Amino acid sequence: METEFESLTVDEVANYLRVSPQYVRSLIRTKKLPAEMRASSWFIPKSVFEDPEIMMKILPDVPDQISKMNIDKSLLALSFFSGAMGLDQGLKAAGIEVILASEIEPDARKTIISNYPEIGLIGDINNYSASQIREYANISVKDKIHLVVGGPPCQAFSTAGKREGFNDNRGNVFLTFIEKAIELDPEFIVIENVRGLLSAPLKHRPHVYRGKNFPELNNDEKTGGALSFVIHLLEAGGYNVSFNLYNAANFGSPQKRERVVIVCSKKIKKIPFLTPTHSEKGEFGLPNWRTFRDVAYDLDESDQLAIKFPEKRLKYYRMLKEGQYWKHLPKDIQQEAMGASYFSGGGKTGFLRRIAWDKPAPTLVTNPAMPATDLAHPIQDRPLSIQEYKRIQEFPDDYKIFGTILSQYKQIGNAVPRSLGYAIAKCILNLIEGASEKNDYKDFNFSRYKGTDHMSFKKVKSKAENELTLFN
Repeated sequence: METEFESLTVDEVANYLRVSPQYVRSLIRTKKLPAEMRASSWFIPKSVFEDPEIMMKILPDVPDQISKMNIDKSLLALSFFSGAMGLDQGLKAAGIEVILASEIEPDARKTIISNYPEIGLIGDINNYSASQIREYANISVKDKIHLVVGGPPCQAFSTAGKREGFNDNRGNVFLTFIEKAIELDPEFIVIENVRGLLSAPLKHRPHVYRGKNFPELNNDEKTGGALSFVIHLLEAGGYNVSFNLYNAANFGSPQKRERVVIVCSKKIKKIPFLTPTHSEKGEFGLPNWRTFRDVAYDLDESDQLAIKFPEKRLKYYRMLKEGQYWKHLPKDIQQEAMGASYFSGGGKTGFLRRIAWDKPAPTLVTNPAMPATDLAHPIQDRPLSIQEYKRIQEFPDDYKIFGTILSQYKQIGNAVPRSLGYAIAKCILNLIEGASEKNDYKDFNFSRYKGTDHMSFKKVKSKAENELTLFN
């Protein structure tokens, strides 16, 4: 038994952790913090605070820290909106070591420190100057930063949301990131974001205020205004800009996930597109897309951690085979299964969806059991598991993801696939080294859409502006 000198009171623990006594008592009540009741008071063993895993679980957040990494200053890289570090895993695999991460979500911060204990860590970028960022990265003002990467919150530009763009706080932090990145003056800036950024206006006018009874949309309210503004800021900061919409499956990811990747360089005027490593059906002599079976065939069903579908939905899943969704149910069951959603527009392909073994997985979402974006196992009557999410996003099996099961799904689902991160890194390294990649992919379909690159975007915007000038 611990003596009174080997244990701490609730108040002493609260003071040590810089939390309230009520928070400590809740940890004891939920058995996250070992404690012993003596004379109507709780006592916590001091030895608990020497166990990093227990400390990680009981701390509401981990503190910022200055990088303790032994770094090669010939290639310095900083990461922002780092999440679970999916993109950074790809960079590391190619030889680019990130020395500082920036993240505000407590569970994601714990994930970062658990897997990269010596990395520099900061929180909300609004709260740090460029010089403070350098301090946490443990580099001086004289040290040249080669790469800044970031995937600012994308919900403000998502076609599934209200598309408030830069009027949304998440959109504003996008601009803050660009300002800080330019101030840090790296050789390269890489920005990753959702497809909706390509069409988002600079200012959103709700659809109820459009039409024949309202004024025409002005330039700021038209398609592509937000991205045009981003390009303007980057070019004004001295950067040449290249971008495209990329399907991660074309770079070896077992997932059809489309993301805009913007690559910016101070020196390189003609920045190439990323080099694909796979194609859907072996086009260009490349290997076929990787599939869910390729990465998940050897997982033991008894080891899978997953949330559950409601019983009323399982009734319909048991009628479906792999690769099927609600439209494959018997005709007389479809309306019953879909409820009010049966009468809504669109293909509704995410409802009651079992993924296929021999195709890439659909885009992973932050919760695989949401009715409109179900991600059910091909044959098991459950959503995809945490382990399957990790395999699809190409995290190592032993990579630690902290938090509740829903927090883990969210962190992994929001990550950039490692393969796409690796392709980005190879592009940057080739540009740094002055190597010219063999690029025989002129007509390659990088995504399912046409005209999503910077050259096509500028042509469309230029044509629209010329038409407006002529009209005026």
